[in-house]
Amino acid sequence: MSKSPEQWLEKSAPPPKKEGVLKVFLGYAPGVGKTYTMLSEAGRRLRRGQDVVIGFVETHGRRPIEELVAPLEQIPRRQIDYKGVTFEEMDVDAILARRPGVALVDELAHTNIDGSRHRKRYEDVMELLAANIDVLSTMNIQHMESLAPLVQSITGIPVRETVPDWVLKRAGEVVMVDLTPEALQNRMRRGDIYPLETIERALGNFFRPGNLIALRELALRQVAEEVDRDLSSYLTTKEISRNWGVRERIAVSISSHPNSQYLIARGARLARAVDGELYVVYVETSADTNDERQRSLAANIRFAEELEAKVEHLHGDRVSDAVAKFVKEKRITQVVFGHSATRGWRRYLYLSALSRFLRHSPAVDLHIVTQEGDTET
Repeated sequence: MSKSPEQWLEKSAPPPKKEGVLKVFLGYAPGVGKTYTMLSEAGRRLRRGQDVVIGFVETHGRRPIEELVAPLEQIPRRQIDYKGVTFEEMDVDAILARRPGVALVDELAHTNIDGSRHRKRYEDVMELLAANIDVLSTMNIQHMESLAPLVQSITGIPVRETVPDWVLKRAGEVVMVDLTPEALQNRMRRGDIYPLETIERALGNFFRPGNLIALRELALRQVAEEVDRDLSSYLTTKEISRNWGVRERIAVSISSHPNSQYLIARGARLARAVDGELYVVYVETSADTNDERQRSLAANIRFAEELEAKVEHLHGDRVSDAVAKFVKEKRITQVVFGHSATRGWRRYLYLSALSRFLRHSPAVDLHIVTQEGDTET
């Protein structure tokens, strides 16, 4: 029996999602426009017929923000008494009872007052997502847990509220809300961010040009990593084996020989020149079991870590095969091998191993670095 058009549409439609989608608007400093951008998208979704509510948005008295908030339904906040003072927090239970399609939750790194449902606001968000509610949220790069110590060293200001890195990885989309440091400082001087009486102090501390430039670069790098992960996932899902090489990844193959440090240094210079990721890979062999070789290998690895390389220990019967497999899995774009000035059968073995690597690896740029002494491939 033939199927009706409705039945065909039902059969071809994607399965219903089981969890909500998190979209994070990421900035490098207060005032770049994260909340404004989030509310603007919420307004567009509302006009398209989506069921959008505000779970928690703080306007800070800014008129443009208040104008965007006005058309949106707001879930009443929960009143919590703490040490004789009444605080307002997002009411997770009320949002779950309302069951909207989309909830706006500002300031993802916020720490809830004692007596709240969860200690951190991102935990509130995770519960909303588990209930199949999409969430739009905001945060600044300094609140990312792994970057907080670096941000403190740059700005000299402690970061007290953080969000674990896995939360951003859980996000379906991360959007960079960008503004040049000069434009951000101009907004500050106009009083668009903080009260006028605090402007000069802020401009002389957190909002110094050097701080803003460094924080902006951190945020841009984070978003680039998110985009890179999305591309890698797409290539894997579509079973595309060819590496598109959008971002450079350099892998240096080393042994326990001390000359490997020369290879690592060359790889590090190459990575810096192309602003790429640096990997140093070592394949365990029977030749490296004695104490002297182990000490030399440990020194090579320390040297690689000092140059901020990601060190990977590989296993396999053949060095060339193990490195080829790693290159394919990590979508490496450039590989550095060492080559000593050998002759006779050693040269034949080296060229044979190199040929085997090229047969088993995807298309990559290959760098052969000639050096003194023995270097295995």
